[in-house]
Amino acid sequence: MNKKTKGLFITATGTDIGKTYVTALLVKKMRENGYNCGYYKAALSGAPNVAASDAGYVNKIAQIGQSDERLVTYLYQHAVSPHLAARLEGNPVELSKVKEEYNKTAADFDYLTMEGSGGSICPIRWDDKEKLLLGDIIKALSLPSIIVADAGLGTINAVVLTAEYMKNHALPVKGIILNNYIGDVMQEDNIKMIEELTALKVIAKVEKGAQELDIDAQKLASLYE
Repeated sequence: MNKKTKGLFITATGTDIGKTYVTALLVKKMRENGYNCGYYKAALSGAPNVAASDAGYVNKIAQIGQSDERLVTYLYQHAVSPHLAARLEGNPVELSKVKEEYNKTAADFDYLTMEGSGGSICPIRWDDKEKLLLGDIIKALSLPSIIVADAGLGTINAVVLTAEYMKNHALPVKGIILNNYIGDVMQEDNIKMIEELTALKVIAKVEKGAQELDIDAQKLASLYE
């Protein structure tokens, strides 16, 4: 892995949590505060091209200006888990290729933000040759993670299970970001319970439609390793 570039992995408690939206705000925050920060995603499903994908969204919102090949390595048309999309379309994910492309992208930046596909247990490849979960990629790249979760009902269970899985698989977590935050009594209690049960901090709360991440840029930069 590129030793000069510091990396951070963004995972989530599941699909449609707002991980890409939060990732875009995160990279935007870094770049607006003078940090040379880029973006990378190993495998992406359910988009006709990179520009119309999650990666294209982050590239646009954070105004990075990366080329398609530096944003995503594996792009699948079917809106299913990458392991199934690869089975339907061919071109299964090769871990060696992901590491190679991550390092190529890292060479252009001082900080690189890698976004996962779904949650940390998302199957990336599952065939006779190799069985690869998202957590295997995180570990192979030696990246610390942030967990993105919804701020509402059910999030205590989802965050605790995700955090425990990552801890048990030696995947370090730097903190939690809660999306769709409105600040009511239940959500405030969710934060309290999550922090007590996981021993992790909720480092940012994102209101619906927010244009900025409410975290100090220097503190954010310190999460990258």
